[in-house]
Amino acid sequence: MHGHTLIRFSMGCLLGIAALVVAGCSDNNSFPVVPADPDPVATARPNILFVVLDDVGMDQMEIFGFGGATAPATPTIGELASSGVSFSDTWAMPACSVTRAAMFEGRFPLRTNVKAALGPNDLANSMTSPYAMTIPRLLAGQGYESALIGKFHIALQGNYPAGDALVHDLGWDYFAGWLDETGDPTSIDTTAGGIAPPGTYSCGFVPGSELANGADAGACYMADGSCSEHGGDVVAPGRSCRDAGGLFNPNTSCQSVVPERLDFTRMNAHSVSPVTYNRADGSVEKLPTTDPRSRQFRASFAVDAAADWINSRAADQAWMATVSFASIHTPLVPPPVDPASPASIAATNLDCSNLLAQRELSNLMVESLDLEIGRLLVEIGLATHDQQGSLVYAPESTDTMVVVLGDNGSLGYTVKLPFDLTRSKGSAYQTGVWVPLIVSGPLVDTPDRQVRSMVNAVDLFALFAEIAGVGDVQAAVPRMLDAVSMLPYLTNPDQPALRDWNYTEVGLSLQADGEVNGPCVINSCTQIPNVRSICEDNNGVWWGKDNTAAVNGVPAPGQGFKYCSEVLDFVTRNGGDAFEILPLVSIAVRNDAFKLVENTFKDCSSGSCVDSTQLELFEIDQPLDTPWLDRKGDELPLNALSSGQQTAYVELQDQLALLRASVVECPGDGNIDGVVDEEDLRQWERYASGAGLSSVYDLNLDGRTDALDEVIIQSNLGLDCRAGGG
Repeated sequence: MHGHTLIRFSMGCLLGIAALVVAGCSDNNSFPVVPADPDPVATARPNILFVVLDDVGMDQMEIFGFGGATAPATPTIGELASSGVSFSDTWAMPACSVTRAAMFEGRFPLRTNVKAALGPNDLANSMTSPYAMTIPRLLAGQGYESALIGKFHIALQGNYPAGDALVHDLGWDYFAGWLDETGDPTSIDTTAGGIAPPGTYSCGFVPGSELANGADAGACYMADGSCSEHGGDVVAPGRSCRDAGGLFNPNTSCQSVVPERLDFTRMNAHSVSPVTYNRADGSVEKLPTTDPRSRQFRASFAVDAAADWINSRAADQAWMATVSFASIHTPLVPPPVDPASPASIAATNLDCSNLLAQRELSNLMVESLDLEIGRLLVEIGLATHDQQGSLVYAPESTDTMVVVLGDNGSLGYTVKLPFDLTRSKGSAYQTGVWVPLIVSGPLVDTPDRQVRSMVNAVDLFALFAEIAGVGDVQAAVPRMLDAVSMLPYLTNPDQPALRDWNYTEVGLSLQADGEVNGPCVINSCTQIPNVRSICEDNNGVWWGKDNTAAVNGVPAPGQGFKYCSEVLDFVTRNGGDAFEILPLVSIAVRNDAFKLVENTFKDCSSGSCVDSTQLELFEIDQPLDTPWLDRKGDELPLNALSSGQQTAYVELQDQLALLRASVVECPGDGNIDGVVDEEDLRQWERYASGAGLSSVYDLNLDGRTDALDEVIIQSNLGLDCRAGGG
């Protein structure tokens, strides 16, 4: 097998690396730091601009030949592709947190322990560990400064000991973005800032008079009390006021005092989001919803903040900036008006609760993202606009590598045909994990080409390290990596495939005392939405705790249900229609010719809930002009496989078993250094003597770091797990 020099190291081999690693200590933990290059400026190393798109799957991308009948226009991304390399067979993980943690560590989810989209009930044990070798930590040894702008979502401050300083705690020098309770945008404020009862304005602003309760004129108030009168334009004044960061009082003139009913404390999807700054010294600044930066549309704020940070770097300072957009994650709303787009202007009068409108909005949000990426390239000096307004980008004359990635497949009802909306985001099927990846910049030899070899999002860890000049990526990381080299694809147009198998995974986060996310029925039943509001933002019905669901007038139990199978039983017993249940854990492994999917459900039909696992084998036919999709009904009959199919079935099961066997449980080893020793006791004591709540030293997973966890460390002192895996 070729292409696995980065992942086939045993932990025994890594023992020899210890001499190359200098033990360092931050304010929060003891962490091995890669020694800095003795002269990191002597060799010119490109800067890295990493752009992450949220919920933008391969199905959306016309530049790869897809996008359905109404593909969103993406001229900026198209220019990056024609000036660089497009990777047409890239797998991410099926959910945002899972992919982000995997690529920032270069390790699959079964090693990072981040296996689901994080929510407020998830323990720190399911978040990126403060002891992980994240990419900003690795690049710091090469003289790079790192910033993360926008969405974070590989840890949540509610159950993470560092609280709002968590981004700095995980290695970044600078953060400007949103630390929402769930990690994702809040629900739409259908009161439009308090001017009407809940449910009045489906998009969060006052539409034109064509719609109920709309208006064509009125007063636009800012949080500082200033006011201007809007009206008479082609854009409804309520939307132009929202775009300016204000609240609109319809059919009135400006007054000297802001009307009492206008409430600037209300959060509103992508439009009003409190911004948090976490700086290099660890300090935190939290802006209120009245600050103009907290009232910018999220994509616009991310570009402004990224440009400010990048442009403030010294000319000889190497940097990596991750610009992590929150679009097109739900709730979908009209983005800021593009004056050149009739569709953008017309979106003012869409009903944002309508599923057909949501498909239009997803296109507009992708197109708005594309505009913002172009604006960023211009503002940091990587591109210009010609007289016709087209982007002019010559990467060979820049000092910056640009990488654009979708973090997982598109959400069901935004999926473009012929992709499979029933097997989309949240599943290990192709529509859920097949994502766009584009790399452009001065290291690309022979641009405007496509690489059809398999790539995984974890491989970006290796690519960033290689760009920064790390010679042996695995040797620089004191834990087993799953990342495979990518730089050769950029520098050698004839590079053979470096990865001969691929992997993806989504599952459950760890919650105190074995709890899980509640069931949410969106046509099918899923347990990916981590709170009721996210379920309902996706037009779902919440059946978890404190549900209000009912079937034929029969109310569900007051505390709701734990698993989807219990909901299905209740619904069918009371005369409702059956629905499909999505797996709690969905895993896939593939090679060039076959794909194995392993789905795990909870079966509660016997009165007690037990795991039920289903295996599916698909034969891959990857045509040039149409997507290969693993649709329901296309799986091979496992009891009637041909000799070649049976061989592939066994080999893929063996590959999965080997991968799992490489992860060695090490009870008591909270700092993941492979041994249980006095350092674990010292680190446990530090977390226990603080708030004593969730931390990586909550070893018994009860939501508290206390004496019960110390017992686990004491009983395993001297345990050495390093010979077995990562």
